[in-house]
Amino acid sequence: MSTRTEQLVAALREQFGERLLEVSIGAGEQVTVRLAADEVPAVCGQLRDQPALGFDQLIDVCGVDYADFPGADGQPRFAVVYHLLSTAQNWRLRVRALLDDGFPLVGSVVDVWPAANWFEREAFDLFGIVFDGHPDLRRILTD
Repeated sequence: MSTRTEQLVAALREQFGERLLEVSIGAGEQVTVRLAADEVPAVCGQLRDQPALGFDQLIDVCGVDYADFPGADGQPRFAVVYHLLSTAQNWRLRVRALLDDGFPLVGSVVDVWPAANWFEREAFDLFGIVFDGHPDLRRILTD
């Protein structure tokens, strides 16, 4: 693990501690943190606002359906994944939250990053993930 990756992981652990349910490092030293669904909006706001982190850009939000995913037995069916960029620190971060099967619900991050608007609508339309507090959560695709 490079020094830059170590710095990012240390900064995340210092800022969020036990709120990070999991921290992993994947290919290309991609750092992924897993949060409880109810922590997503608050933690995302802090990821943006804390000068030591400064994740000022939301690159993507996507929904994931693990129904037929090999090795996903025992975990919730749905997840929402956020890809973030800190232009000040030149860090990338993936934030993931697992959601209840019956009613996949997570708070909207449109107030944190307005670019989340259509990404959240897409995940709602394709996976049925509800983004609580979204200003205009409706389907993108027509009947």
